[in-house]
Amino acid sequence: MNIHRAFMEEAIEMARKNLSEGQGGPFGAVIVKDGEIIARGSNLVTFTNDPTAHAEIVAIREACSRLDSFQLTGCDIYCSCEPCPMCLGAIYWARPNRIFFAATRNDAANAGFDDDFIYHELNVRIPDRKIVTHQLLRKEAQFVFDKWITLDRKTPY
Repeated sequence: MNIHRAFMEEAIEMARKNLSEGQGGPFGAVIVKDGEIIARGSNLVTFTNDPTAHAEIVAIREACSRLDSFQLTGCDIYCSCEPCPMCLGAIYWARPNRIFFAATRNDAANAGFDDDFIYHELNVRIPDRKIVTHQLLRKEAQFVFDKWITLDRKTPY
């Protein structure tokens, strides 16, 4: 059996199991390093009342904890569905080698999970976004970045 297929089947099984246990949405993810699953995640948004508890985020947190690193270098992530914008951002920050996904965001939209709205909002000018957004105290906030630039004991990421 193709190894990628086996890992994707595990991610899909995580989604299926999550539905049967009633813990959240129909999403699952696994993270693999050196041919071994090191982390699993299911969508726990409604179970934990945490809008960031998507399967990919849950798996990333577990993998980073297990690896004692904020980066997933040398890892692959298998998602039962194409990652939403939040998860895609987190995946990019974690820097795995590859992303594999099964269902598409259109499949998710057909099931009532319309991430296309968020994908669209990312390209909308700030004053035109659906959630009213205001910028305040930019100059004061830039001071923190100036300090970061000159900091000797920082860990870049």
